[in-house]
Amino acid sequence: MINEILPKIYKIEVPLPNNPLKVLNSYIIKGRERNLIVDTGFNREECRNVLLSGLKELKINLSKTDLFITHMHADHSGLISSIASLKSLIYCSELDARIINFGRSKEYWEPMRIYSQQCGFPKEELKDVIEKHPGYKYCTQGPHNFRIIRNRDMVIIDDYKMLCIETPGHTQGHMCLYEPEKKFLFSGDHILDDITPNISLWGDDSNPLGEYLRSLDKVYELNVEIVFPGHRNFITNHRDRIKELKLHHQYRLNEINSILKDGPKTGIEIASKMKWNMSYNSFDLFPTPQKWFAIGETVAHLKYLEEKNLISKKLINNMFLFSLKA
Repeated sequence: MINEILPKIYKIEVPLPNNPLKVLNSYIIKGRERNLIVDTGFNREECRNVLLSGLKELKINLSKTDLFITHMHADHSGLISSIASLKSLIYCSELDARIINFGRSKEYWEPMRIYSQQCGFPKEELKDVIEKHPGYKYCTQGPHNFRIIRNRDMVIIDDYKMLCIETPGHTQGHMCLYEPEKKFLFSGDHILDDITPNISLWGDDSNPLGEYLRSLDKVYELNVEIVFPGHRNFITNHRDRIKELKLHHQYRLNEINSILKDGPKTGIEIASKMKWNMSYNSFDLFPTPQKWFAIGETVAHLKYLEEKNLISKKLINNMFLFSLKA
């Protein structure tokens, strides 16, 4: 489905088969000299066919088309190799560009596997979850020569003069694209309407929830009339939605604090006691991918509390044990 959402700006809904996100909103700006595609879809046939068909219907010449990748996840970057021409500029942050070019590299996935085991992820499910992870299965065929963008860099397509806004959290290098005169924002997965962006952690090198909350504050101050997100519906009051997202994470932090009052626990023990919007009777019945995302989000919140000096973490028998500080 193709919709013209603003003059010369179109949305193509790229299907994400067997994925709870359902579709990826890919945005196309048609310019007189150059076009711009914001995000792409998975590197799989169903996504490729729909996107290429839509671009053909819009009469998009790929040799005159550049790409803006909001972040490294495969549902946003997977089809770079299918649509980027030799003349295309591929805009992306330095951090996420590097990860996109890792692809299926053991250098990227092995540290995540080790850390997830230390957080209690079932060892027998690890091989399955990584090999079936959409970021592993449907990543782009690289490496690519990215045009690295930084905060406040500008991307211009005719009358649309858009600022790159660094919004780390969902990924370390997440970028939004903001048009201050027309007052719209391509938000990627930074702000979504009826679902909460996943904030996960699989290492000790960052505090993604802290970064995400600061990024929400940054975007809150922007003069935005409409948000074009990577998934689901457009957002017409971004400040109200940001307030809701911050309340959600405060609820999660309070929930973890309450769980830890019963004594020290591993990451998976904490995740199993949290409330998730799933239809299964117990955490053990969660499909492996959903269990992975749940533990990753739990650990991100634990890291935030640790940075606030509210909890402590010890590695005992190669397993992290979290506890409240007295």
